[in-house]
This record gives sequence, C-alpha cells and structure tokens, in this order.
Amino acid sequence: MPLAIVHSRALTGIQAAGVAVECDLGPGLPTFAVVGLAETAVKEARDRVRSAIQNSGFEFPARRMVVNLAPADLPKEGGRFDLPMAIGILAASGQLPAAALEKLEMIGELALDGSLRPVTGTLSSALAAGQAGHAILVPQGNAREAAFAQSTPVFACANLAQAAAHLRGTDRLPEVVCDAESLESALPYLDLRDVRGQESAKRALIVAAVGGHHLLLSGPP
Repeated sequence: MPLAIVHSRALTGIQAAGVAVECDLGPGLPTFAVVGLAETAVKEARDRVRSAIQNSGFEFPARRMVVNLAPADLPKEGGRFDLPMAIGILAASGQLPAAALEKLEMIGELALDGSLRPVTGTLSSALAAGQAGHAILVPQGNAREAAFAQSTPVFACANLAQAAAHLRGTDRLPEVVCDAESLESALPYLDLRDVRGQESAKRALIVAAVGGHHLLLSGPP
C-alpha cells in the first residue's frame, strides 16, 4: 500500500485540532520530505523517525517518501507527530495493516532507539479524539493524563515496537483505566511566593482565581 493515513492532533492553545498524517511512497531516488506548514522540530523528525524505525527492527523504505501534515494552513510544532509518521511509513510500506488505523489517533515523540517520550496537551487530544469517536494511542508517560478524559479508549505504549504489535493484533495493549483519586492526590501544589519576579503574571493569576475567570498562559515569561 503506497499511501497510508494516520490520525493525530495539533495543539493550538488548549484546543487539539485534527491532523491527517499522509504518508506516500513512490518511485524515484530515496528521499524523505515533510510538508504541511511544519516547524523546525517537526522537520527534524525525519532523522528521529528513520533511526527509530531501523532500531526497532523494521525496514526503512528506500523509496521517494513524502509525509503531508494536513490541513496545510494549521501550524504544527513539537515532536508529537513522530509516532504517527513512523506508523504511517510502516503501514504504507506494508509492514503494518492500514485497516487498524481507521478509528485510532496517536501522538508521541520518538527517541532514536524507538522509545516514546511524553508530549504536551495529551488531555486535550484525548478529549477531541473521544468527540470524533476515535481511540487514542499515547506514550506511557502520558497514560494517566489521557485516561482522565474518560471519553475514549486510551492505550499507552513505551516504544514503537509495542505500538506496532498492538496494531498487528499480536500483542494488544490493555486499555488504560482512569484513577481520578490517585491522579488528584499526585498533583503538586505550588506557592506563588516561590516565584521570583513576574509580578504582573502573578497578579493575573490571583485575579483569575478570585474572580473565577478563564486564563491561558502561553510562551516564555
């Protein structure tokens, strides 16, 4: 199958917009291009994905390869598309069944050895996946956060090989069960007195807390 599509999510503020990771393999000299308004961290995923696939015991296709992150006008950042890109390449090259990707979304950053690192915005992605009627596959480090959505089946894996075995059906991952009590008790509580400077930001936090207002902090201080 020369074309495979994997569902994923791009984080925009607190919203998780749907992204179709389209992987196409064609004839020609071996190349690997990522298109679709991807920032530098996403374009650098080419090297991470290549190494992760090879170090996980799979074959990296020696063909002309294009990965399109659609829609093209939606900014994409971070390493959250590493896992869907790798799975898409494996499905397009016939190493994984493409049919297993139809009702499943996934996010996750790959290390060079194929292990998965946690990403931000997992709760938003899980909530959005539930609204779309999809299950979601996340890194092990994001399992509890994603399961807290309680609106969709959540599966967590430690590496690319586990994700592939789950899709093949040879070693299915157990569904992550939400434990809201332990999650709440594990959350650390910070004191604004420990924050040096940033008086304007601290005042905004206090005003929002007292008045019950919505608040979004984004970017460096």
